Amino acid sequence: MVIEHKWIRLRALEKKDLPLLARWWRDWEVGRFLDEYLPLPQAEFERRFETMLEAQRNQRELHYGIEDEQGKLIGAVGLGRVDWKNRNAELYIAIGEKNRWDQGYGTEAITGLLEFAFRTLNLHRIWLPALALNQRAIRCYEKCGFQHEGRAREALFQEGRYHDVLVMGILQEEFTGGV
Repeated sequence: MVIEHKWIRLRALEKKDLPLLARWWRDWEVGRFLDEYLPLPQAEFERRFETMLEAQRNQRELHYGIEDEQGKLIGAVGLGRVDWKNRNAELYIAIGEKNRWDQGYGTEAITGLLEFAFRTLNLHRIWLPALALNQRAIRCYEKCGFQHEGRAREALFQEGRYHDVLVMGILQEEFTGGV
């Protein structure tokens, strides 16, 4: 499945993307905002990638690479913990190419994925955990329509101190305007 949205393209992640994904994951500036930012051995990274692809085949997760206007892979976005009964899913995004930060790619990728999730998959709610120290991401999520739903105080220890983790969410009706 390919999702075209304005100037970006979302396409399924493939094995050939693994070296680039591993490079992003190991880059501290990129990885520090991911769930796990410690470097993983290559074999473990490959095992996790295979597990991710298996979850996608079983429709428990949806993973897409983000391509720019030239077709270059610059990041990844997806839905995890897809709960088809309650029509909920957890969104994640990472723009791995740092020279593409602050240029609107994250906003476009999220908007494109939300469009697909709400209008095609008929999901009801998309949520995400946002690290309070990642103000760039929070501004992006707010721009896409996510609302602050809660705060887990001092839930993450990073860079020598504890940080809050925000829970943000958006409902289908909020995104589509009831249409």
